[in-house]
Amino acid sequence: MEPNTSYKTLTREQFLFSEMRITSRLMMQGLSDKEILKEVEEDNLYQYPTNKMIRNITSVCLKRLHILDSEKLVSLIVNGSSDTAKQTCLYAMIKYYRIVYDFMVGVIGEKYRLKDMSYSRMDVNVLFTRLQEQNEAVAKWSESTIQKNKQVLTKLLVENEYLDSIKSTTLNPVLIDLELKEVLQERNEKAILSAFNCFE
Repeated sequence: MEPNTSYKTLTREQFLFSEMRITSRLMMQGLSDKEILKEVEEDNLYQYPTNKMIRNITSVCLKRLHILDSEKLVSLIVNGSSDTAKQTCLYAMIKYYRIVYDFMVGVIGEKYRLKDMSYSRMDVNVLFTRLQEQNEAVAKWSESTIQKNKQVLTKLLVENEYLDSIKSTTLNPVLIDLELKEVLQERNEKAILSAFNCFE
């Protein structure tokens, strides 16, 4: 199953790894979305300066977790190693954001498939040029919104160790967690597996 067809911007909604782990832990305790929001807000579990920010980001985390549609995957975020949890959070973003899907599958997955480990700003520029030509919503984004999205996508690669830094020009080989791989194979998500350098 491919992600939502609409293009949401990533300007505020970044990787949010620690927030995803906190929210996943509360979800694993059996709390409802409303109870999770209340607990995060009352105890300021994310350590954010305003309640508005807390509510926005809690909502984002919950949406990503619900799209996983799997207690096993939520458990991997809570109990897995840092690498496993990060890969699962990245998978949630690939499922939830069309733009992350297009980037991780269409750009990064394709590079792994072709064994082309080079990476440059040009790769993400080409993606956005194509999206602007093909999609009305993206065509209406301001230049600053596009630049911010490009930054978030590159940062996503660094946070998940695909790149050593935002200035790196070489992709690292990544190895998908076996439990996550199992779920993707069960779901027949071959395209998404390519984003994790997996072609089995």
